[in-house]
This record gives sequence, structure tokens and C-alpha cells, in this order.
Amino acid sequence: MNVFMWSITPAVCAGISACLFLLIALKMFQQITIEKEMSNEVRRSLPVLFKLALPFIGNVRFIARNSSFKAAREHTERQLLMAGYADTVNAVDFISMRIMLGILGAIILVICLVQERMIIGLIMQVILVIYPPVWLRKVIQSRHAEILSALPNVLDLLTLSVQAGKDFLASLRDIIKRRKMDALNEELSRTFHEIKLGKKRSQALRDLATRVGQPDLSTVLNSIIQAEELGVSIGELLTIQGDMLRDKRFARAEKLAGEAPVKIVLPLALFIFPAVVIILVVPIILQAFKTLIF
Repeated sequence: MNVFMWSITPAVCAGISACLFLLIALKMFQQITIEKEMSNEVRRSLPVLFKLALPFIGNVRFIARNSSFKAAREHTERQLLMAGYADTVNAVDFISMRIMLGILGAIILVICLVQERMIIGLIMQVILVIYPPVWLRKVIQSRHAEILSALPNVLDLLTLSVQAGKDFLASLRDIIKRRKMDALNEELSRTFHEIKLGKKRSQALRDLATRVGQPDLSTVLNSIIQAEELGVSIGELLTIQGDMLRDKRFARAEKLAGEAPVKIVLPLALFIFPAVVIILVVPIILQAFKTLIF
């Protein structure tokens, strides 16, 4: 019995050590989670790959701060602002993460070259290099699509409230409270709080247009600013803008529907047509071989 206990003790200790190591590693990963909380409803969380690179970006941050990266920093800062991640990660840290992922890809490539697996190393290198900008562009496109989808309904609600006699800011406040927290509501809430803190309404609306960078929203906001400066009725303006946006959405849907037959040609040619040919032609060929042989 004693011999048996002495034999399994090392295995038990190794298992306990492995479990403790995994728990510690999981705790460390949880501590480096970066997220943005706004109005207790909206959370911004970075992808896992970025979180893993965050503890090491201090080693390369000096590169991202170099004057040669000035244009890249400005462009990245603009994109992060449009994506809604400006309060989660700054441009210097994002560029540093890209550099760290590029270094990691180079290390993987060297290891794969040593093991004579160059193709796998090249694929991993390319993925780690292009993933950050592709992810950021995808987030911006998704956010713009969400804003464009919600904008006509918000304009309709604003129009009804303003025409009912409410002030523009009071109408905006009521709409923000009653709508679910999406991308448009998040930006409107931020703008409303800026106006409450003393920023001029026209300047807050201009900042909203600059921050989001969505063309249709910028058009609506510029029209509201001009109407306020010229004394034009905001209710009529919002009605016109809402109708225009709805027409644009219908035209965009018709355009996508018209492009669908063209886009489906390639999958048909690559996957469906060969299968149909095989199903129809192969039995005929087999029957012809049987006839010729026998």
C-alpha cells in the first residue's frame, strides 16, 4: 500500500500543479481584459488576439510613437473613433499591437522554416499582419450599417415630437430614453450629454458628424445645423430628410437584389453545376462502357 501511495504521489502533485497553473493563467487573462462601459449598457471588448498582445506592447510602444508613424497614428485614431473604440484603446497602443503581432508572425515563420513548413508559416504571418486593419474596417462597416438602419426611424420620432410642440433637445432626450442602446443611440447620448455640459448645439452636432463619419448621418446633421442658423422649421426638414433616407434605403435594397443573380453565378459554376453534370453524365458514361465491353 505504501509503495502504491508513493508511486501515485508524483502524478497527483503534477496534476494539481497543472490545474493551479491553468487557473493562474486564466486569472491573468481576465485581468488584462479591456472594455468600455457606457450608460451601463454598451460594452466594447477587444478580440482575444489583441488582449494576448497587450501585456507586451510596452516593448514596442516607442516605435509607434516615432515621427515616421505620425500619419499612421492620425489615420488609426480616426478609424478607432469611427468604430467607437477611441475610449477603449488609443492609436499608439493599436499600432503597437500590430507591431507585436507582426513580430509574432515572424517568429512563427522562422520556426516553420526550421521545420520545413514554409507555407504554414507564411499563412500565419499574413493572417497576423492583416487581421488588425481588416477587423477595424469590419467594425466600422458594421457600425455604419447599424446607424443607417436606425436613422430613418429616429428621424420620424424626432419629427413627430418636434411637430407636437416639444423642443429639439427634449425630443432627443425622450427618444434616447425609450430606444434600446445601439450604435446610433450611443452617439446621440454622447452628443446630448455634451450639450448638457455646455457645448454649443451646432458644435456638438458637428462633432457627432466628424466622430461617426457616416455620409447620410453627416448630411442630416449639417441640414439641421443650417436650419437652426437660418431659422427654418426643423420639423419640415426632418420630414424631408427621413423620406430621402428611406428612399435611399429602398434603392440600396433594390441594388443588392439586382446584384444577387450576378454574385450567385460563381458558386453555381464551381459547386452546383459540376455536381449536376456528374449526376446526369456519369450514369450515361457507365452504361456506355458496359454496353461496349459486354
